[in-house]
Amino acid sequence: MEFGTAGLRAAMGAGISHMNDLTIIQTTQGFCRYLEKNFSDLKKRGVVIGFDARAHLSSGGSSKRFARLAANTFISQGVPVYLFSDIIPTPFVPYTVTHLKLCAGIMVTASHNPKQDNGYKVYWENGAQIISPHDKGISQAIEENQEPWPQAWDDRLIDSSPLLHDPYAMVNKEYFKDIQKQCFYRNINKETNLKFVHTSVHGVGHKFVQLAFKAFDLSPPFAVPEQKDPDPDFPTVKYPNPEEGKGVLTLSFALAEKDGARIILANDPDADRLAVAEKQESGEWKVFSGNELGALLGWWIFTCWKNNSRDARAIKDVYMLSSTVSSKILRAIALKEGFHFEETLTGFKWMGNRAKQLMDQGKAVLFAFEEAIGYMCCPAVLDKDGVSAAVITAEMASFLATRNLSLSQQLKAVYDEYGFHITKASYFICHDPKVIQQLFDNLRNFDGKNTYPKSCGRFKVSGIRDLTTGYDSSQPDQKAILPTSKSSQMITFTFANGGVATMRTSGTEPKIKYYSELCAPPGNRYCHLQPYIWCNRVCVAFWYCFREIRALHGQIILLKSF
Repeated sequence: MEFGTAGLRAAMGAGISHMNDLTIIQTTQGFCRYLEKNFSDLKKRGVVIGFDARAHLSSGGSSKRFARLAANTFISQGVPVYLFSDIIPTPFVPYTVTHLKLCAGIMVTASHNPKQDNGYKVYWENGAQIISPHDKGISQAIEENQEPWPQAWDDRLIDSSPLLHDPYAMVNKEYFKDIQKQCFYRNINKETNLKFVHTSVHGVGHKFVQLAFKAFDLSPPFAVPEQKDPDPDFPTVKYPNPEEGKGVLTLSFALAEKDGARIILANDPDADRLAVAEKQESGEWKVFSGNELGALLGWWIFTCWKNNSRDARAIKDVYMLSSTVSSKILRAIALKEGFHFEETLTGFKWMGNRAKQLMDQGKAVLFAFEEAIGYMCCPAVLDKDGVSAAVITAEMASFLATRNLSLSQQLKAVYDEYGFHITKASYFICHDPKVIQQLFDNLRNFDGKNTYPKSCGRFKVSGIRDLTTGYDSSQPDQKAILPTSKSSQMITFTFANGGVATMRTSGTEPKIKYYSELCAPPGNRYCHLQPYIWCNRVCVAFWYCFREIRALHGQIILLKSF
């Protein structure tokens, strides 16, 4: 188990490769020492710590226990700790960091991972997740502070400490005041007949989405009764990840049919992501992809900004962001409307830090998203936030209903105006690092050393960007502009027809992910079928590539066993 920009994430249990009391204490000791080196006023400003509802009965580990041990470590060194007294959504931690001007934040959560996992997510003083060089600095400090400090195991000591503060009530009040700044149609919200179903998938989101709806003057959504209360066993789903689509939403569909709701809002267990489904005229349910909802929210948030901006010249300081593997629909909107679009590396750690840089320069960052159903809709939180995204989506749907439009119809209108962006993404599960390495080595040495594929089926490759090695064939010096990392794999292929496909490893799960996108010109409905065909064919090619490498590796292992 290694500390990286995603912090820690592993199964709970005994041993140095698992999340347990000892590894939490060691990690926090190192983090504390690193903060002491970077902030002379650490003992004045302090840190915030939050936790979700995860628990592991056989090992005795839980998010709350780990959070209290982390708090005890800081308090033992004279550092004030703002420890939430109850479960919270992950976005509350970065919000608290910036709202209280703290040095750092910790959220104990494994988000949508399997039930046996837990994690330790770290935010810097700017309210964004840490990036290099902080990950390496913290990791080194952890190695230098392995021996538990005196009384490190006794979390009861914090209860009587004057350094312990509970921000729960304050943040519950201030957060909802801040997201109300994104509410533009309160009268419509009050009168809408549109009904919503919400599921928190056995996580923390129920209470907070209910409060968000109240803050926007929307009637509360129907809550899926079997899933609304936190349950660390996630008993009704195979994977507690709404990104998996219809398989996670079975109970939501049933409740929506029963109560006449047209839209389903689903948060992951730590409520930092959002999936949305809508009932179609045919009676079928459409689950929007992360890219599709990103297109809708980007259009909506820009439209609301434009309708409420008193100075048309202000658009020169407006920005939207998305990750490099996400749809480029925001770029298309930006080119036509006149605002700025930037792409970053995958993950909100990059978008959050870039958003903060732009905001410090006086720019307005209206929206950021990634295809993995993560959305930053409110500048008060520099991370993905499934609570604010849920209520803003509800307001958008309520507004569209007054125009007799569904979300699906509006998505089509967005594509008609800005270009028909078709994306396809999926993943392979792979627990063997050697297979993963062999796959990417083969792509980098396709027809000899340091050669990449020149085509994918009948589609010609016109450009290669390898953010593991730093190679980019489109640049004059052949060096990538985006940051590179040898610790992760990521290769992007640009095709002669304008399509883009990327294959990369996940930073938090044993997955190889792949993505493809092709855009037809605005208003050109005749071309709509071609992007679908292209995206499917490229993804099929990726699948065969992976299958062949895995089969070859299996044969090698078999031969070695004789």
